[in-house]
Amino acid sequence: MTSTVVLLGFSVVLAVAAIAVSLFAVWRSKAVAELSDERTRARCEELQAATAAFERALADQAAELADLRHQPQGGAAPASSRAGLNLCKRSQALRMHRKGDPPGRIAAALEVPLQEVDLLIKVHRIVLSHG
Repeated sequence: MTSTVVLLGFSVVLAVAAIAVSLFAVWRSKAVAELSDERTRARCEELQAATAAFERALADQAAELADLRHQPQGGAAPASSRAGLNLCKRSQALRMHRKGDPPGRIAAALEVPLQEVDLLIKVHRIVLSHG
């Protein structure tokens, strides 16, 4: 009979321990869920603030665009009307240089200053030597 009482007592202790572990697990999962909800709310508020900022910026851009549409067309002339080395002319100048044309002929053919052609060729040589 003593062994039955000991076995029964041991079973009760195990049952109480199992209930305690279960209660702890429920409490801990509730705490984790609350923390997750809090983080989700904070992130949602951040996203709402960012969305509001983007909407304000978009409204500002729309207002600026509307102002530009109401301005007269063909207003002021460009600040500098001299011919320069745009991307197309740079490509042509380098192509002519590779073919062996001297900088003076390249400048005359593309109607750009000789100094710009010389500078372009020097920069191109530096890039090739370091690349």
